[in-house]
Amino acid sequence: MKVREAMIRDVSAIFEDETIEDFIVSCLRQAKTGLPVVDEDFRVVGFISESDIIRGALPSYFSLLQSASFIPDTHQFVLRLERIKDERVSEHMIKPATCVKQDDTVIYAADLLIKHNLKILPVVNDNGQLLGIVNRIFLIHAATQGKIDR
Repeated sequence: MKVREAMIRDVSAIFEDETIEDFIVSCLRQAKTGLPVVDEDFRVVGFISESDIIRGALPSYFSLLQSASFIPDTHQFVLRLERIKDERVSEHMIKPATCVKQDDTVIYAADLLIKHNLKILPVVNDNGQLLGIVNRIFLIHAATQGKIDR
C-alpha cells in the first residue's frame, strides 16, 4: 500500500513567519497537536508541535529532568509561554521536517513515525510542496482494514 492511499489531503499548515500564538489558535480550532510549516510556495520547511512550544517555554535545565514537577516555580513556565507567544514559528520549529512522498509505502511511513517518535508526517511532492499528511491512526486504520500488504 502506498502513502497516497492512507494520507489526509485536506490538511492545514502554518507559515514560518506566523507567531506561536497563531499556531496555538490554529491547533485549538482544529484539534491538532502539530502542523507542517511551509514557505510562501507551500514547500515544507519544518514542523511544529505542542511539544516544541512546551520545550521552548521550559527552562533549559528541564531536559535533564524526568518530570515537570521538578520545576521549582510553575509560574516561570507560564511567564515564559507568555513571552514566546509573539515569536515566529520558525524560531521553534523542527527543521528539516521528516517527510514522505505519495509513492512511498505505508510501511516506510510507519517506520519513520516510530523511529522519530512522530505523530504526523507531511506528504510532499518532488518539489517539497505539501500535499497532505499521514498520521499514526490512519496507518493503524489501513492495517486493520487489511489494506496493508503482509
